[in-house]
Amino acid sequence: MITRQQPSAGLGARLMRRKPVELLVAEGGHGEGGTLRRSLGLWQLTMISIGATLGTGIFVVLGEAVPKAGPAVILSFVLAGFTALFSALSYAELAGTIPVAGSSYSYAYATMGELIAWVCGWCLLLEYGVSVAAVAVGWGQYLNELLDGTVGFTFPAALSAPPGHGGVFNLPGLIVVLLAMVFLLGGAKESARVNTVMVCVKIAALILFCAVGLMGVRAGNYTPFMPLGMAGVSAAGGTLFFSYIGFDAASTAGEEAKDAPRDLPRAIMLSLVIVTALYVLVAAVAVGARPWRSFSGSEAALAQIMRDVTGQRFWATLLAFCAVIAIASVVLTVLYGQTRILFAMSRDGLMPRIFERVHPRSGTPRANTVIVSLFCGILAAAVPLGQLADATSIGTLFAFALVNVAVVVLRRTRPGMRRTFRVPLSPLLPALGFFFCVWLMGSLSTVTWTVFGVWLAVGLVFYFVYGFRRSRLAKK
Repeated sequence: MITRQQPSAGLGARLMRRKPVELLVAEGGHGEGGTLRRSLGLWQLTMISIGATLGTGIFVVLGEAVPKAGPAVILSFVLAGFTALFSALSYAELAGTIPVAGSSYSYAYATMGELIAWVCGWCLLLEYGVSVAAVAVGWGQYLNELLDGTVGFTFPAALSAPPGHGGVFNLPGLIVVLLAMVFLLGGAKESARVNTVMVCVKIAALILFCAVGLMGVRAGNYTPFMPLGMAGVSAAGGTLFFSYIGFDAASTAGEEAKDAPRDLPRAIMLSLVIVTALYVLVAAVAVGARPWRSFSGSEAALAQIMRDVTGQRFWATLLAFCAVIAIASVVLTVLYGQTRILFAMSRDGLMPRIFERVHPRSGTPRANTVIVSLFCGILAAAVPLGQLADATSIGTLFAFALVNVAVVVLRRTRPGMRRTFRVPLSPLLPALGFFFCVWLMGSLSTVTWTVFGVWLAVGLVFYFVYGFRRSRLAKK
């Protein structure tokens, strides 16, 4: 008797295969050789979110954003915050419904298919990996401020400034990434404790800056308020948007949270409110205390403002100390998110298996953490800050746009699923989130779009050469 083979699915169907939500959740925490430990509560998740967010836009990229918008950089923070808010609502709903480590990559896999999920995950690698490097670049500037005010020693510009701004190799940038790696290798719970202390220090530092900086505010520094028009506001908003990726980092902790469906949505929304309020307040004081044109090329603007306002090195040194702690916190938490996304992609077979290996004693993906840390550290030491920040922004915006689409798709395809949080006024608010993400992407430079296009092309080649054939969903 002759038996006929069932015809294999067409290419289009294979590219659009979706991973069931139930399978995503059932696999949660499981990796090769061990499982991730559920040890994080609401407080730790909120601190991870704030830790990954608070500091990047204020301590590092303010010098890049103010020359684009002038005093209206205050509006740029508001614009980026509103854009983040719409996306955060979608993240909160999906994080409570699909509490897994893959963040928007996993959400896209469940709603829009494997190819779109791969593109989203590839953008997340750009978002997280490059943002770690971008933040680490500015760490050296504040470290020099601290060393100069305490021991009278500073790293030479060739070893502390980013390439293109007088530097050859940013040694402090590499050091801070390696320090974060050491903490992460100790375990998620231990890393969360260290991060909580760092977050408290950075919040205190920003409140201190506002109290001291108010003495130097001059009304004339706010005029003209919008010297470069609305185009400048949106351009600065696009650069600053990568400062709001913290709630995305919180969602990557879905497989290590004690009660992820309940705590993740709360942590995401609470952290975004706190961070946006602090960003706007500090930006208002900063541009009021210093002419906006003088911000160009300054990666340690807040410490310099403190020194100018008080005429004393003590306050600038104190703020530099707090900034060193604050930026290290961002590196720690964003690096954490990067490793967990790679963990999820590797578990699905789309990345090499080494990224899903879990150490049985520490409950962490050790090899994953070491590889990612070394890559990000070298990137921090060798690439200019401005290009890093913009590349991170476009990757973030693209991923966030897909999340806004995903929440609407899941509402249509699985309306009866249990949701611990629901986006109000859906699909209106997700549509607004998608629109603002696309608008800010359009404000970024041609060079940034070129880099993004090349990154996507490389990612698609990698997918069809490696991931498409090894996808575990296809085998199942």
